[in-house]
Amino acid sequence: MTGNQLKQWQHTHVFGNNKELVGEQRTRWVVGITIVTMVAEIVAGTLFGSMALLADGWHMGTHAAALGVTIFAYSYARKHSTNPRYTFGTGKVSSLGGFSSAIGLALVALVVLGESISRLTSPVNIHFGEAIGVATVGLVVNIACALLLRNTPHHHGNDPVGGKHEHNHDHNLRGAYLHVMADALTSVLAILALLGGRQLGWMWMDPAMGIVGSLIIATWSFGLLKDTSSVLLDAEVSTAQRSQVKEAIESQDGNQVADLHLWQVGPKDIAAIISVVSHKPHPPGYYKTLLEGFPSITHVTVEVHQAPTSP
Repeated sequence: MTGNQLKQWQHTHVFGNNKELVGEQRTRWVVGITIVTMVAEIVAGTLFGSMALLADGWHMGTHAAALGVTIFAYSYARKHSTNPRYTFGTGKVSSLGGFSSAIGLALVALVVLGESISRLTSPVNIHFGEAIGVATVGLVVNIACALLLRNTPHHHGNDPVGGKHEHNHDHNLRGAYLHVMADALTSVLAILALLGGRQLGWMWMDPAMGIVGSLIIATWSFGLLKDTSSVLLDAEVSTAQRSQVKEAIESQDGNQVADLHLWQVGPKDIAAIISVVSHKPHPPGYYKTLLEGFPSITHVTVEVHQAPTSP
């Protein structure tokens, strides 16, 4: 067999990671905006004595770093998309970036919780007017950044394995979006706390809002950790989805699936390794045609065995 003949049986493991995505471009814009606003809020929070405002500023600092991880993940996945060292491509880099962002969110929640509790026991003087103005600017910036990331074009369609509505699972972009939303949340809480302190004299409200924000951010972190770890541990495909694939194979010729592995290798790509036992075995290509109703399964390896005859 010549090299040209062999090429028709070969394929790449590039699952949409070989080009710059719109999400990556917009994340760069968000990083620049976030850094400028971060510096303003940290300086203002220090000068005006607001813990809620300081929390918002430091959130932006840690989130700027996390967004940097997001950009690095996009770049790394694209640069190494054809590297044969990565057995099934670099599709999981997106989920790894999202996992890193989730850890960053969790750390931010802990820092803000600790500092807020400290401020409850040792309150400081707050310059409400100036702090409210800076927090409002921060909120506007956060909303603009969230819209930039939220409106990034993504794939919609029917889940080809589970029969449910499907989104393009870019966990890297989702991590960036949650970081920006956490910033927006802390800005809202900072404004509420400062208004409550100025109008009602409730000085405790500023650190109390910090505690509330930390708990909400921790919840977001847990959700992202759960989703990304499922992909990283190859547990993304549900039992029901596996059953559908198994039924598609076993619906013909008395086939039996002896072994089935399904896992996510890209935002909307699934790989499959299937071991089939049959009394009427066919070439592997035949079993692949039985999976044509599952377009998300883009990389299939089939092993076929002759079933033993009954004595």
